[in-house]
This record gives sequence, C-alpha cells and structure tokens, in this order.
Amino acid sequence: MKTIVFIGVNKSGSSREAVKAAYQLGYHTVVFTNRKKQLEQRKEYTDVHQLIFVDSFDIDILKENIRFLQHRGHEIIVITSFVDQLVYIASSLADEFCHNYLSTDAIYIMENKRETRQFFLNERFTPAYSIIEKDTQLPLKRLPKNLDYPVMVKCATSTGSKDVLFCDNLTDLQKNIAYLKERNIEETIIIEEYIIGDQYLVEVLVYNEQIFTAAVVQQEITRGKRFIITGYGVLAEVDDDLEQEIRNIVESITASLNIKYGAYHLELRQTEKGLKLIEINPRISGGAMNKMIHAAFGYSLVEETIKMLIGEVPTLNKRINNFVYTQHVTVKKKGVLEKVTGRAKARRTPGVVEVYVKPRRGTVLIPPMSMGHRYAYVIAIGDTMKKARKIAKEAAKLIKFHIINNDKEE
Repeated sequence: MKTIVFIGVNKSGSSREAVKAAYQLGYHTVVFTNRKKQLEQRKEYTDVHQLIFVDSFDIDILKENIRFLQHRGHEIIVITSFVDQLVYIASSLADEFCHNYLSTDAIYIMENKRETRQFFLNERFTPAYSIIEKDTQLPLKRLPKNLDYPVMVKCATSTGSKDVLFCDNLTDLQKNIAYLKERNIEETIIIEEYIIGDQYLVEVLVYNEQIFTAAVVQQEITRGKRFIITGYGVLAEVDDDLEQEIRNIVESITASLNIKYGAYHLELRQTEKGLKLIEINPRISGGAMNKMIHAAFGYSLVEETIKMLIGEVPTLNKRINNFVYTQHVTVKKKGVLEKVTGRAKARRTPGVVEVYVKPRRGTVLIPPMSMGHRYAYVIAIGDTMKKARKIAKEAAKLIKFHIINNDKEE
C-alpha cells in the first residue's frame, strides 16, 4: 500500500491538517509520535491509519520502524514532518527510504538560526548579529562592536518565541545569556539587533524551480515577558513595492539554497533600509495558518505541499480572495481552567469562519511564555483588512477563560 510517513504531529494546526490531507488523498497514513497522550486519545486521530509510539525521534529508532513497515508491505512514497525541529530528520530518512524531492542540506540551514545567519551573512536582508559559541567565556563584559542596545538574544534552535529574549542593557544581556545557558549549556546563542517595524510572514512553495508565494501575512506582536504573535492578517492585496521586495528576497533565498522543490516560510520585518529576515523555517507555519489561507484563497497549502512532495504539480490558484484576520486569546494570570464561555456567541458573529479553543477543563493556564500558550483563536473574513480585524477582535473578546487561582476565580 502507498504510505506517507509523518514524523510527529500536533493535536491541531497545520501538522494535523497535513495528515488529514494525505488521508483524503487516499494514502495510508503512518504517524510516529513520542507523546503517550496521543496514544491514550487514539480515537481522536481517525485520519491516522497507524499511530506508532517511539521513545524518542532518534534516527536509528525511526529507521528500524520504517524497515518494519516496509517488511509488512508498505510502499513508502513520502517521509515528512510539519513539526518544529523534525523536518530535517524526516528529510534525512526520505533520502534513504524513498524518492526525496527536497534538499536536506537546505532544510538543515533553515532549521537552525545560526546556520541561517551564517549562510546569509553578506545579504542585505540579514540583520546585524553576533554568535556566542558554547565555549565563550561568560559573562560578556561588553556588547559586540557591530551591535547597539537594545538587542535580542536567542538560542540557535529556538521555536515559537521560546528562548527569545529582549535586552535593553548589559545587565539584561548577561542575565538572559546566563538563563539560556542554564537551560542548555551546549546551545549556541545568537545576539542580534532589535528591529522596529511592521512584521510579515511569507509562505512559499517551490515546485521544479517555480516559486509560488502562497500568502503574505501581516503579524501583530504583543510584548510581555516574551514577544508573542497574537494577530495575523492575510493580505488579499499586497502593496506593489512590498510585493516586489518580498519577491526579490524569496528568489534570492531559493536560488542561494538551491531549492528546486520545497516549502518554507519567512518572517520579515520592515525597516528604513528595507526588509530584514527575522527567521526562516522549512515548513508551513503552524497553528491556524493553513485554515487562514484556506479562508482567504480557497486552497489548502498543506494539501498542495503533499502533492509537491510526491511529485505532483501543486495548484495555488485563488478560488476566492478575502482579507482574513486571526486573533489569538491568552490569559493574564496563572490558574486552573474551570470552564470556557462565549464560544457559541463568537461563532455566531457575522464574518467569523472559525473559533478554536485548545485547553480542556482542569488544564493549568499561564500568561504567554511561548506561542504554545495561546489558548484560543478566532478567524474572520472581510472585504477589507480593517473589517476582518475588527470582527475577529470583537468575537475574541467574547471568549472567557474562567480560571481558579488561590481558590479565587479570575
């Protein structure tokens, strides 16, 4: 049987929708997971034909399991992942067990922030930065000469705003580097300039050297203890100058990495000197991104990505053209979730196309320290971004998390 193997899957979001797309395309779906909870909730994964538990995503363990699948008669046509830090592992396995259209070397560079910065060192879109090697003598006595405060410090493998910290002075810098080193002493740390300006996420799909810009999304960032993206606006129309600048960067990155086939997304921030590359990831953005793009343009980017992975021509022709805004909901205080109210009312709001609430009763909720601490979202459409944004924000306000903290309801 023709089988698509997924390394890791989240309960919801783009990675889950990719599995569903493979299932709907008629392929046998196999998911390797290291989360025992997913096995306990097996009935909720009806689109997964085989859910296989592994203690870790060690490549030798995965190879052993894949050989077993082959021995049982599976014709493995794709090995892939839509999950942070697993795309390179999946592509390495695909190199050995099936035809791999992707460049594993390019994925390695994109998946590691240090490699990305070093590879694009001389590009105009690369911000000023400095790398703190794991054997660097700490604490630092001064900021590297090519940087001025404020700066950001981050781990080379950080994802979802985890381990990305703002530093306004030397004391902050020393404290935050020490914090990151305490979490992982072997981790490489990057210091880079703090950029003020509008931020855009760009979804890209490449098939046989043809580049498709699947979506340009303006991001709204909320600054607390971490920088958390709480709003996403999918642009039905993109300013000509911005579109051309994005196109130039995408073409440069695709050519430099020699990407003939692939899917990746960029985060870019606008400055007086042009767009700067915040980060690049070798997969569609997670969370609600696939649903946002579907609401905006009528196609599933994960489905078209799977078609690309098996060698079929993806079709990103717009069937509709809506402005879409997604508002995420977080909490301000820590506590145990007692109940959630307002979902039904939010869903009935004209213009709202989806409301999603992640946590169940009894879950401990905390103020956002990473993207994973966004607990609900509302997706809305409009004929202008202003309208879509207003609808999403007003509907999101209707969702209330009732939490208990110190025996008092918050």
